Amino acid sequence: MNRRKAIFRISLAGAGVGAAFAGYKWYDITKSPDIAYLDKSREFIAALAETIIPATDTPGAKETGVHDFIIMMVKECTERKAQNKFINGLKDLQEYCNYEHGKPYQECPSQQQESVLMRFEKKDKPYNGLLGKAQVRFLGKSFFATLKEYTVEGYCTSEAGATKGLAYLPVPGNYSGCTTLEQGQKAWAL
Repeated sequence: MNRRKAIFRISLAGAGVGAAFAGYKWYDITKSPDIAYLDKSREFIAALAETIIPATDTPGAKETGVHDFIIMMVKECTERKAQNKFINGLKDLQEYCNYEHGKPYQECPSQQQESVLMRFEKKDKPYNGLLGKAQVRFLGKSFFATLKEYTVEGYCTSEAGATKGLAYLPVPGNYSGCTTLEQGQKAWAL
């Protein structure tokens, strides 16, 4: 066999494997999402949100019902690609905890929970620049970006989060675009 034929066959085999992998990934993010798993993972999502916004002198994410907000947003307001990435991310995170720590995420101590979330945050970080924008545009938002966005949005729009976690005026006065903040002052709820 001559060298040209061998190189051609190797490159053809590599292209075939690459196309098969790309086709599988495309199918994986465009298939019908497993909403039943999302509904069963209520306690798991509550633990994830509580790790992001823990209870201190203000209520935490679990107490304000952020997990119900996240489930509702993923079901009703998230496009199919991001739904699949979110649900697959939940499954990956739970599998990682079971493999690495021998127990589900909810049963891990807070230090392990934080280290697991930091690992998944680094893993899900999109590329910089134009490539990152294309990645988000064509493949949808990553699992961790969706989780963090919906956790903060759900907390800040909940009654307890807006009144106890943020500074809140039920009847605001005039608009002051540039004001100085005092030491320890909370951000304003809108």
